[in-house]
Formats: sequence, C-alpha cells, structure tokens
Amino acid sequence: MDRQEKAIVIFSGGQDSTTCLFWAKREFAEVEAVTFDYGQRHRAEIDCARRIAEEQNVPWTLLDMGLLNQLAPNALTRSGMAIEHREGELPNTFVDGRNMLFLTFAAIVAKQRGARHLVTGVCETDFSGYPDCRDIFIKSLNVTLNLAMDYSFFIHTPLMRIDKAATWKLADELGVFDYIRTNTITCYNGIPGDGCGECPSCKLRLAGMTAYLAERERLQSADAGDAFASGAVADGTDADGGSGAVPARQVKPV
Repeated sequence: MDRQEKAIVIFSGGQDSTTCLFWAKREFAEVEAVTFDYGQRHRAEIDCARRIAEEQNVPWTLLDMGLLNQLAPNALTRSGMAIEHREGELPNTFVDGRNMLFLTFAAIVAKQRGARHLVTGVCETDFSGYPDCRDIFIKSLNVTLNLAMDYSFFIHTPLMRIDKAATWKLADELGVFDYIRTNTITCYNGIPGDGCGECPSCKLRLAGMTAYLAERERLQSADAGDAFASGAVADGTDADGGSGAVPARQVKPV
C-alpha cells in the first residue's frame, strides 16, 4: 500500500465509518470523504458526517442517492416503519444494493479525483446478516470495478474481520476513542453519542464498548502489577520493603 496516495472514505458519520476515516488519515497522504443522501431515516447522520469532516479538515462530498429510497423501502428509509428482525430473515434495516451502489459511485468519484483507494467500514463479524458486508462480496466488486472502469481500485475494509469490541480498540489505538464515542451517530433513532440504548445498533455498539473497556481495564491492571513487581526486584526489596531480590512471580501486586 502506497501511503503517498489518496483515499476516498465512504462516510456516514457513524462509529464504523468514522473509525475508518481516522484509519485512512493515518494510512494515506490525502483523504476525502463521500456521504450519500438516500433518504435515510434521520438526516442528523448527514449533518454529523459534514461536521466531523469539517472538524478533521477532510474534503467532503454529498451525493444524492434519492432513487435508492424509491427502489428499496425499508426501516432505514421509512421513518414510520418499525425496526424488526424476524428469525431466519434479514433485518428490515437492510437496504438492497446499498453498499454496492455506494462503492460504485465512490469509485467514480475516486477516479475523477485521481484516487485508487476506497475505504469502507463493512464488517462480516457484526454484520447482522447483511450479504453486502461480506468479504467475498467486497472482493468480487473490487474486480468488477477495475474491469468496468479499466482502473486499478483497491477497496480497504479495516473492520472486516473484527467485532465491535475490537473496533473500539482500534479507535483507542488511533487516539480517538472519546471523540468517536461522543461525536458519531450510530443510533437508528438518530441520537448522537451513546444513542437511545434500545435499538439493535445501540445495543451492539454498547456491548462492544463494554467488552473492550473491561478488557482494557484488565490489561492495565496486569501491566500495573508487572511494573510493581519489576520495580520491587530492581530495587532489591520485596513487597514488604525487606532486603534481598525476590523473583517477580512471588511479588503480589497491591
């Protein structure tokens, strides 16, 4: 991967795409964001995406995809439709063809801007059964886009193999954990930050964050214990302040 090249991020202003935006800023010399207006349930998402892009000094483009709303009525494009997920069926939040169209139009934008890299936050670990979040689909579309436009695109999916806890971990490693927690909108009811806490998206986000924070605390406690043990040995004192080196495994952290 050439870090001097330009990347286009498919950007909704949610947790996943914002994490990908910061990942792309780390990996590429130039980054732009493309957001799609497809008549989604809450326009707050678009306003959120615009604001984050402005705050991060990332050029931002909004594309009108209203036709998708007309073609694929569902709980994400109809505010009056209750969100449901019946066993054995796709959730009614699945928008037929959405990721395929988003990536296709983003690729057209990318070629016009001289960018070869497309970044999207799709994930087949926490994908709710959405077929267009699968790695096999992304690889297939990557080949199709290259053939269709005779141009070498590279679709990057930083979250493809990780769950929500690991996505929070990545955000923390990028130094933007608090920013993403506070400023993004993942909630199906359009509530920023931790959201409503009731919709499937909020529950998934919260479960991932809770799991990651518990793991982070455990690791920090273990590191603190190791540091204490190492310090005791280095000073030639035991945990009670006595003299004589004590093997680290015998020193109990306080």
